[in-house]
Amino acid sequence: MKNLPLIIFALTLCVGVSVGQNQSSKKSNKATPNSSSSKNRGPIFRATADQIKRAQAILKERNFYAGDQTGKLDTDTRAGLKKYQQAEGLQVTGTLNKLTLQKMSIELTDKQKSM
Repeated sequence: MKNLPLIIFALTLCVGVSVGQNQSSKKSNKATPNSSSSKNRGPIFRATADQIKRAQAILKERNFYAGDQTGKLDTDTRAGLKKYQQAEGLQVTGTLNKLTLQKMSIELTDKQKSM
């Protein structure tokens, strides 16, 4: 009986610590815009509308794309890019990245060249 208050105190302390850890882990699991994964990301490569139009024309010539030259990377353009990239031995991404533009002989902007 002499140890009962000590046991109750120890149990109360353990439960309090456990609850505190659960709350802090929930806060740390939430994604934040300034998380470490977004801090390490460099500038994003973006093709211009003119480059996209030229790529769509090339894809159309090669029968990888049947749509219009809109200058927008829509679903059909991305599908055509995947086919083109696979046929040319490039990494298949479905995006108009630097390597794909270079393979298509589409001129890069100065900003794109520095990326």
